[in-house]
Amino acid sequence: MEIFLSLHGRIAWALVLYYVAVGLWGFFLGARNSGPTPGFRGAIAIAVIASVLQGAIGVIVLVFVRPPADSLHLLYGVALALAMPLAASLVRDRAPRGQSVALGFAALFTAGLAIRGIITA
Repeated sequence: MEIFLSLHGRIAWALVLYYVAVGLWGFFLGARNSGPTPGFRGAIAIAVIASVLQGAIGVIVLVFVRPPADSLHLLYGVALALAMPLAASLVRDRAPRGQSVALGFAALFTAGLAIRGIITA
């Protein structure tokens, strides 16, 4: 079961890097005065799915290995899974360029949540 703990940690860092890349992509689209492209929206969907799978692995670690050192870690995990869907629903009525930039900020915010989750593990 220790493999799940290792996998949980490695996926966490992969999520940080992925969310940073998605955030920079959103800023790039905004700088080009473009709305979210289908590829960008797909990247967000992949990030959300990966975050939920990360949470599922976290539950396995919680139940079978050990709880986190700080219970705040659980809050960061839940926030990580909910941040991007919430942001996407909030920016739906904005101008296309504003959507790209706001989703870019949301992705960087989510990367920060993942970093905080790693710190509190």
